[in-house]
Amino acid sequence: MVSAALRGKPSATEPEPLAPHGLSGHLVGFVEALRGRGIPVGPSETVDAGQVLTVVDLMDREMLREGLACALVRRAAQRPTFDGMFDLWFPAALGERTGAQEVEIPRKPDGEVDIIELRKMLAELLVADPTGERARQLQDLAAQMVEQMGQYRSANGPSFSAYQTLKDLQPELLVSKILAGLAAGMDNSDFDNEVARRTARQRIKDFRGTVESETRRRVAERIGRERVATYGVQRQAEDADFLRISENELSELRRGSERLARVLASRLAARRRRSRRGEIDLRKTLRKSMSTGGVPIKLAARKPRPGRPDLVLLCDISGSVAGFSSFTMLLVNALREQFSRVRIFAFVDRVDEVTDLFDQVTPLDQITRRIFTEARVVGIEGHSDYGTALEGFAENFPDAVTSRTSLLILGDARTNYRDPALGTLEELVRVAKHAYWLNPESEKMWGTGDSAAKRYAEVIEMHECRSARQLTSVVSRLLPV
Repeated sequence: MVSAALRGKPSATEPEPLAPHGLSGHLVGFVEALRGRGIPVGPSETVDAGQVLTVVDLMDREMLREGLACALVRRAAQRPTFDGMFDLWFPAALGERTGAQEVEIPRKPDGEVDIIELRKMLAELLVADPTGERARQLQDLAAQMVEQMGQYRSANGPSFSAYQTLKDLQPELLVSKILAGLAAGMDNSDFDNEVARRTARQRIKDFRGTVESETRRRVAERIGRERVATYGVQRQAEDADFLRISENELSELRRGSERLARVLASRLAARRRRSRRGEIDLRKTLRKSMSTGGVPIKLAARKPRPGRPDLVLLCDISGSVAGFSSFTMLLVNALREQFSRVRIFAFVDRVDEVTDLFDQVTPLDQITRRIFTEARVVGIEGHSDYGTALEGFAENFPDAVTSRTSLLILGDARTNYRDPALGTLEELVRVAKHAYWLNPESEKMWGTGDSAAKRYAEVIEMHECRSARQLTSVVSRLLPV
């Protein structure tokens, strides 16, 4: 429900309005927050969202959510981030929910929460169809649990925690009870049992989400929604840190690799069109300026030399950098048409060519598995060894890098304190037409511990690439045309 505070009219019990600049200013702030979380929202989408506010029932929060989503969201992957931000900017309530006060959390005679009875209460609500009145009851129960079980005292004062709320309840233990309730009146076939099992797990997951959303709302009222949005709202997969990326985010990136490849291809094509004009020929320009009194009115350009370069990738696929390398290999492989030839090499402590493994048959999530099973990239120890990999690359594939080659090396440059083989890298850089190193670690971490990044950076141009968005920007700028 959109309260008076949201419209910029504080009531007696709400001295500080949620939207001090009115509904239009609140919408602009919401759009800016979406941009900050990686959802590209332009002026036209903002105008559309403003039009939505004039036609939907502002007292119907879900209608408002769907209307703004239609105007502001362009891809399905953006919806979880949008929903998280919407819950912070258009909260379901301010302070403790009025309806939640009517929910009584079962307690023992000594005043402690009776976890067993609370589980029974929750199981009964989850067995029933969680829509309409049942959905409201679940929301009220979640709100009351957060109020009574989720409070704790932090360094900055009292706050709320979803973990604190659910740690004793452990709703996952209710799967069997929910299954028993759902199985009533159903056949005992394997299909029905599987449907019931998935339904039970999904309802528990949804309840957890309700508790987490309620927690974020209460915490945002205390420390500010902008601060909560930085850590409490799901980020876009393109902004996820490669070294801390989850499997779901990595899968989303793999699915979106073709889209990012199209973006890169268009940028490379634009750069190629500009490069066809050729560089300015200073000598010819000065000669032509003699007829205009020495003023170079007409610029003369050198005749461009068309030709697409070769591209070679040398990728570390060990440990935490495997996600970064595998995604980059997929991305560059999708750009094959932009180069005369693309060759991909992978290594842990041995290097091998894996170009042929990138075909139209293998699913994207199985590329890395095929590399480890079909290519010789792991030696005896199985730990990253950049020195051995560089020397093996130069020795076993001497024809890979030529004067027409653009060399991209992917990895965090952590050598496990082994010889980094700087001389071999210097020779590769000297032969190649272009040579760059893409590092998924933060630049402030270069040179710490067993990292040889700073030493390598003295030999080859090194760039920080911590996320897919940053990688796309760097690659589109560096790749030759």
